[in-house]
Amino acid sequence: MRAPRVVLADDDDLMRAGLCAVLSTDETLHVVGEAADGREAVTRTRELRPDVVLMDVRMPGMDGIAATETIVQTVPETRILILTTFEDDDYILGALHAGASGFLLKRARPEQLIAAIHTIAAGESLLSPSVTTTVISRLVSQPRRVPAAHRRLDTLTPRERDVLHLVARGLSNAEIAERLHIEESTVKTHGKRILGKLQLRDRVQAVILAYEAGLVVPGAPDPTPDR
Repeated sequence: MRAPRVVLADDDDLMRAGLCAVLSTDETLHVVGEAADGREAVTRTRELRPDVVLMDVRMPGMDGIAATETIVQTVPETRILILTTFEDDDYILGALHAGASGFLLKRARPEQLIAAIHTIAAGESLLSPSVTTTVISRLVSQPRRVPAAHRRLDTLTPRERDVLHLVARGLSNAEIAERLHIEESTVKTHGKRILGKLQLRDRVQAVILAYEAGLVVPGAPDPTPDR
């Protein structure tokens, strides 16, 4: 597997220099380009086709959320990791709805940032624990039922719906396996099938869809392991 190629998008020159310095400590990461605003991030991504764009949210002109949406639509093979100082609900959900695959706060340690980029490049999704809590709390407190989302769940088997329910509750694969009395490898298989059937990029989008479809209802019991 080749080393992930990364584009840095941040309007702060000093921040970009610091990020370059941090990422240079990992010989398996290559920073191939930089951008000082969202529009430039889109241009550089189209030119360079990186594996990951490390995207700031607040930038002049086109912000990080608008840039994320454009990149996801036009360069879908590139994945977006949002890196910001802001832990605001609207920024988080806006970025995730736009198609970001991960969200990490700038106060994360250097080793966490490097690990996050590798995770995103490998096709997984990532949220810092505090962000995961924020996302789930917001989705629970302000449910938005989308009939089309509910109809999409009809393609899932009962067990796949159970797994999706627990993913949306924030459980890890190991925790889901323990809850449903199945192997962790089986959970991973179900997860891949769920994403494939629902045509989703990653677990982050699966969580959002589960809440929009009304699969997870606050106060309702979790699935039982008798299926």
